[in-house]
Amino acid sequence: MAYIKNRHFGYATPENMEWVMMCDHQQMSGYSVGIVYIEDVFYPMVPGNVVNAYTYDFPVRMRGVPGLDIDTLFRRDPIIGDKIIELAEYMIEKEGIRALCSACGFFGNFHAQVAAALDIPVALSSLVQIRWIRAVIKPGQKIGILTADKSSFTDVLLENVGVTDKSDLIVGDLRHGEHFSAILEYRGEFNNKCVKEEVVAAALELQKQEPNLGAILLECSDMPPYAYAVQHATQLPVWDFITLIKWLHNGTTQKPYSGWI
Repeated sequence: MAYIKNRHFGYATPENMEWVMMCDHQQMSGYSVGIVYIEDVFYPMVPGNVVNAYTYDFPVRMRGVPGLDIDTLFRRDPIIGDKIIELAEYMIEKEGIRALCSACGFFGNFHAQVAAALDIPVALSSLVQIRWIRAVIKPGQKIGILTADKSSFTDVLLENVGVTDKSDLIVGDLRHGEHFSAILEYRGEFNNKCVKEEVVAAALELQKQEPNLGAILLECSDMPPYAYAVQHATQLPVWDFITLIKWLHNGTTQKPYSGWI
């Protein structure tokens, strides 16, 4: 990671804040994770959704990629990578973010490009956790993945997040769920209880297909509100965008320990 002059990268206390300097042109501070999202969407962002600020107990900085809609992202328009880099550079310089994430697993198509261009940690898709999950579950177990659109869940996407072997991945599709599909179809409303039931049903179907399932990963940034229900139903570890964002936050905001000895 490149050194940035005057950047304060550490826990601030009254004892270590006698003389404080700011990075040139930075206009705000206190953000660990920046999140880029699809600007043109129309559906409810309930608590637990990546772009609902109440999801977090720490501040995150969110910005929409100008002009981006769902279809353009899913088609992997090459110009998107450049737009993400331009937006992220602004968030780094002006807003002081220390890591970059996104609010859609299909931003992963540009993960390798953006990670190579920026001097901060980058994790543009929840799918970057596939390799971590492999390292912690029992050898030979499978990973169940729930995606918002299986037709866009391509080898190119996986390769861009560092996954070349998909033999242990079992993918379930929510694209055609009666209620979940409201997200991709810009319907502006949905029955949240029914969306939860569809996500849980899809997870149980994965478990039925593959009894040797060791964990479930939620690709979509709209699925974390239902992660607890998926875990309760399957009795498996569940990872999602929020586990990823918390990991980025914790790695960039280490705090000193204190207490009685």
